[in-house]
Amino acid sequence: MRFQGTDQYIAGDDLLTAVNASIALERPLLVKGEPGTGKTELARQIAASLDLKLIEWTVKSTSRAQHGLYEYDAVSRLRDSQLGDERVADVRNYIRKGRIWEAFEAGEKVVLLIDEIDKADIEFPNDLLQELDRMEFHVHETGETIRAAVRPIVIITSNNEKELPDAFLRRCFFHYIQFPDAETLTQIIDAHYPGVREQLVGAALQQFYALRDVPGIKKKPSTSEALDWIRLLAAEERDPADLQAPPPSVLPHLHGALLKNELDVELIERALLGARRM
Repeated sequence: MRFQGTDQYIAGDDLLTAVNASIALERPLLVKGEPGTGKTELARQIAASLDLKLIEWTVKSTSRAQHGLYEYDAVSRLRDSQLGDERVADVRNYIRKGRIWEAFEAGEKVVLLIDEIDKADIEFPNDLLQELDRMEFHVHETGETIRAAVRPIVIITSNNEKELPDAFLRRCFFHYIQFPDAETLTQIIDAHYPGVREQLVGAALQQFYALRDVPGIKKKPSTSEALDWIRLLAAEERDPADLQAPPPSVLPHLHGALLKNELDVELIERALLGARRM
């Protein structure tokens, strides 16, 4: 079982090596990189390429590790007991399975995506150490142990918003997705929008990388934003000549697809003003 990439996902040799090493070792693959570099999409493409079911768990700031295992609704059980509901006799009626439970009991190979693990509390990764290592956990309310008959392919993504514990990192295979160079990004654009003129893509990417290189920019435009921008430019049938090479004299056309922070817009405007005065 090897991941070779897909027509819709351009993966470099180092990323392919990391994915397949993780599969061979049966260890979680921890993927870091700038937002918008395709970390989440990687898990989806692995599942599609290997014809496996994808189970997604999107972590939030309020998420706890227990949520991925199961949740016990004691409040509902208490209320039903007061109402004389017969369901209270079986505690299983008040246990909601989490995504990890779903992956463990699937009975076949699946891809489990734990997305943006760094959004949660710092103790969140440590609370999953044993479960992801041993591929089992105990349900205290029922006394049963849930074990994975088939180990899932686990993909964990992080935007590097906070450091992850060393004990957690030791159990993962790690890969950092570097921001693509112009040649790779051109291939990515061609995979998504094969009909876009080569001259338009080349001119747009000159301006795109010029924006990313502006010193002090807070939110650099990402791969996904580049795709959105190219799509809009192609839809308008823009002339490549309209896209000036750096340094540009005006903000890029449809810059709202690239710049998502008013401070960055002001920064670019000041940089352009300074360039015009020189």
